[in-house]
Amino acid sequence: MTLWDQTLLGLFQKGSFVMWPLLLCSIIGTAVIFERGIYYARIHLNYEKFRSDLKSLLQKGDLPEVQKFCRKKANPIPRLTDCYLKHLHDDALRNDILKREGSFALEKIETRLRVLAALTHITPILGLLGTVTGLVGAFHQIELLGGQVQPADLAGGIWEALITTVFGLIIAIPCMAAYHGFESIADRVSRRMQFVVSELDEFFSKHSVTEKLKADSSAQAMNMVQ
Repeated sequence: MTLWDQTLLGLFQKGSFVMWPLLLCSIIGTAVIFERGIYYARIHLNYEKFRSDLKSLLQKGDLPEVQKFCRKKANPIPRLTDCYLKHLHDDALRNDILKREGSFALEKIETRLRVLAALTHITPILGLLGTVTGLVGAFHQIELLGGQVQPADLAGGIWEALITTVFGLIIAIPCMAAYHGFESIADRVSRRMQFVVSELDEFFSKHSVTEKLKADSSAQAMNMVQ
């Protein structure tokens, strides 16, 4: 691959010492994007289908089957649902456990995203540093030659100034795009964990009210019989 009639190796060599930390940043950014991409693909969940299936199973009243269904999923939302059902009859303890497990799940989902955020800020600054050092070299060359310079005398410094900026942006832009994409996934999972807990609260609240009404009706019927 060539750019501006130069190979990538040639462009790297024309850059300043800043190219080395930029290379390291590019390796780290690529590794994080690749690892996070695989992770998010693995935990992908069709939330609407899960919600529909969960509602159907809950209406059947077979809680062990619901828990078995949730444990088959790698996504934190079914796992949180399973945790809810496991502590269904202890409201105070359940709320504390859900907060804890939800925080752990979000921490895992957001792992290494700050690395991408840092790279989006660091790499353009490194590129700017290379630009400044390249311009300093160019002006130093002008000073050494007493102002009697040819364009070729400044080419090295100008190459250095421009190449580092270009490579800094080439690294920063994909890292920024990946960061915002992954962050949106984390936010969506967080909101849906809140949704599913709220829906479970609503379901079991209605269920308990219905059972109470049935019990009261049965009691009234027995009193009438007596």
